[in-house]
Amino acid sequence: MSYNLPEVRGTLTPQRDLSTLTWLRVGGPADWVFMPADPDDLAHFLSALDHATPVFPMGVGSNLIVRDGGLRAVVVKLGRGFNSIDISGDTVTAGAAALDAHVARKAAEAGLDLTFLRTIPGSVGGAVRMNAGCYGSYVADVLQSADAVLRDGSRITLTASDLNFAYRQSTLPEGAVLTSATFRAPMGDPEALATRMEEQLAKRDATQPTNDRSAGSTFRNPAGFSSTGQADDVHDLKAWKVIDDAGMRGAARGGAQMSEMHSNFLINTGTATAADLEGLGEEVRKKVYDSSGITLEWEIMRIGDPG
Repeated sequence: MSYNLPEVRGTLTPQRDLSTLTWLRVGGPADWVFMPADPDDLAHFLSALDHATPVFPMGVGSNLIVRDGGLRAVVVKLGRGFNSIDISGDTVTAGAAALDAHVARKAAEAGLDLTFLRTIPGSVGGAVRMNAGCYGSYVADVLQSADAVLRDGSRITLTASDLNFAYRQSTLPEGAVLTSATFRAPMGDPEALATRMEEQLAKRDATQPTNDRSAGSTFRNPAGFSSTGQADDVHDLKAWKVIDDAGMRGAARGGAQMSEMHSNFLINTGTATAADLEGLGEEVRKKVYDSSGITLEWEIMRIGDPG
């Protein structure tokens, strides 16, 4: 696909291999990858880009499978111009490229409790988009506002209500690129917060395959059911449990495997293709449905063309 791309101050790279930008280390090339210098550069680029040109915002690739044929689009990859972390009173404003773990640590040093972000893989932009959370806390609980550049290059500030947060999801305008987010955090003792984060890391490392190539949880926890039998947005039922019940812990396809340590983690053992990973995931979904009647929903995003 040919593109008429505007001049930029950042970097534009054609046919960029996306496998090197994702935690699972699979996938083909994007037609172009754009790393804007700053929000002004991003806004200029999007406003001048042909509106028919597809754009895909990409974070650190921690929750993503890029298919083997790559992506026919311009990938917007935010870098150093979007990773600042500023603290004022009880608010923390972080660029969309700032790592969740860094935000949690810096906030804790200032006596602000965003500790739930410490063990979440990825960056602030992805955390807002996915309403990331753990230990009973979610981005929706602390987000005050998020800044974004729309597909036409205009800028917008979104509130938590604008984003319509739900379990592992939010509603963003089509083509919007998040650039920063502001959180209001509860106060806490810095030493106690640091200790809590150390305990969270130890628990994570004891129960999850953190040394393997994965993209975090593969499937969302299934919704529960209310007393009337209607589907309810309660997630006490865990994806790993229904995967185990279907006999899929440790299941493999090519170089892909459902982790023996935590069966809701899809891992690349070293030789997996994107087709191996996605194919195994779909096999798990079918086995779970056949076993329990539950349809697991992907938490990992899958994009691009098959090989």
